[in-house]
Amino acid sequence: MVTVWGRTNSVNVQKVMWALAELSVPHHRIDAGGEFGVVGTPEYRRMNPNALVPTVQDGDLILWESNAIVRYLYAKYGPPRPPEHRAVADKWMDWTANRVQAPLRTLFWGYVRTLPERRDATALEAARAQAAGVMAIADEALAAQPYLAGGELTMGDIPLGCYMNRWFQLPIERPSHPHLAAWYGRLRARSAYREHVMVPLT
Repeated sequence: MVTVWGRTNSVNVQKVMWALAELSVPHHRIDAGGEFGVVGTPEYRRMNPNALVPTVQDGDLILWESNAIVRYLYAKYGPPRPPEHRAVADKWMDWTANRVQAPLRTLFWGYVRTLPERRDATALEAARAQAAGVMAIADEALAAQPYLAGGELTMGDIPLGCYMNRWFQLPIERPSHPHLAAWYGRLRARSAYREHVMVPLT
C-alpha cells in the first residue's frame, strides 16, 4: 500500500494520484498542505524537509518531488520499457517543468487565488502569451501521434495533462491548438484522469 500525503487540488499531488490510478497501485491518501496543515509538523518535515506536498511512502522508501515520484511509480509498477522509450517520456516531463509550469502557475494564481481587484493584468497577459506559444510545441508533436511519447499514454503525458486541465478551464483566450485539444479529449475519456485531475480549480 502506497501512502500519499497531499491535497486533491494540488497539481503536483494530482500527478501522483493519476499515475497510481493508471497503474492500479493500491494506495491511501492523507490530506496535507494548504488548509489541512500537517506539512509544518516535525514529523512531516522529517519525511520532507521542504514542507511541501506530495510526499509518498512505499515500504521503506520515502520520496518527494512529484515528477520523481511518477518516474519511480512507472519504473516499479509500470510495464517494462526500453531506455529509448523512457527517455522520450522523460523529455516531456522535463519540458513541462521547464517551459509550462511557470506561466501556468502565474495564470492559475492570478485567476483562481487572487481577487479580481488585485490581479496584475500585464503579468497575466504575458503569462498567457508565453503559455500559448509553448503549447504550440506540444500541439505539433501531437499532430503525428495520439500521446506525447507515441501511441499510448505514458508517464510523459502526466505532468502536462495535469496542467492542461487548468489551461482549458481558466477564463482566458486560447489559440487554436487542435491536436492538443484532441489529446485533452482523450485524457478526459480516462476514468483515472476524471477522478484525480478534473477537480474544481481552487
